[in-house]
Amino acid sequence: MQPANPVSQPSQEFEKVLVDSSTQVASFDAHDKAPLEKLQHFLHSSPAAVPLIVLVLSIAVFGVLLGGKFFSAFTLTLILQQVAIVGIVGAAQTLVILTAGIDLSVGAIMVLSSVVMGQFTFRYGLPPMLAVVCGLAVGAFCGWINGQLVARMKLPPFIVTLGMWQIVLASNFLYSANETIRSQDISAQAPILQFFGQNLRIGSAVFTYGVIFMVLLVALLWYVLNRTAWGRHVYAVGDDPDAAELAGVNVKRMLVSVYTLSGLICALAGWALIGRIGSVSPTAGQFANIESITAVVIGGISLFGGRGSILGMLFGALIVGVFSLGLRLIGTDPQWTYLLIGVLIISAVAIDQWIRKVAG
Repeated sequence: MQPANPVSQPSQEFEKVLVDSSTQVASFDAHDKAPLEKLQHFLHSSPAAVPLIVLVLSIAVFGVLLGGKFFSAFTLTLILQQVAIVGIVGAAQTLVILTAGIDLSVGAIMVLSSVVMGQFTFRYGLPPMLAVVCGLAVGAFCGWINGQLVARMKLPPFIVTLGMWQIVLASNFLYSANETIRSQDISAQAPILQFFGQNLRIGSAVFTYGVIFMVLLVALLWYVLNRTAWGRHVYAVGDDPDAAELAGVNVKRMLVSVYTLSGLICALAGWALIGRIGSVSPTAGQFANIESITAVVIGGISLFGGRGSILGMLFGALIVGVFSLGLRLIGTDPQWTYLLIGVLIISAVAIDQWIRKVAG
């Protein structure tokens, strides 16, 4: 019989102590988090929570200040009508920002698409529905060009879309000759162009088809982003494109598809814009790009990509709508709206940085 190894028993006891210690440390980390740290992790896992809380508080505050007038069905649905265009364009902006990009051309693409729909109908005599399809194709093509320049040529999204914004804006004015197609002419000859402006009444609540489309679009994109492989790849590309490439994601193809889809959604926003204002105007929606970024940022979507919820974007757009209408009903100077929205933007970015630092 061979003698027992004198080192084996102490060694085994030492390893046992290490395992017990590590288990205790892990148990301490898992069960004894500070309340603030728990809050940070909750906000990281639920990025739409902050804008939802701000939205509920905003409605409550204006409800107290204005009484039952603010809580009426007509007022609340009026807010939805006012943010419908921003919500649709914000959905396009959300897709791009989730990939750690930004699209400054969304507003210009929206307006150019609406101008194409109007001009193809009244200048060239195309059937209105075919003109709408042509407008949608123009928007998707503009987005495809953005995607090609960002994905294939590795150009910064900010520079690409800034240049595209200028090109599309100039093309819009040159092509339309700054001509506005009047609402009366559209109603008489091509009412389908004003489809999204038609109303659906439920009691005293008034919903336009543009509002219904915005809600359905956000719901569809939420499902796609959270329940499909394409949606998971969007988040992966925004979080770390190199790691996504190593995991088998075709990053270039994903970026092209995201920018193309963004352009198509902007074109749909152009169709909804005609319904909203009733006419085809080359000067409409000039601030849509800034308003969409505002909705995205206030909605808790990280400008660094890879984190956020499209529901947060919708909440962010509604927050802006609540502040705008609420302050107007109170009778304050409109500049207070811009001041408060500016504070919200900076606060949202600061909260995002705070969450990223702790969760990371």
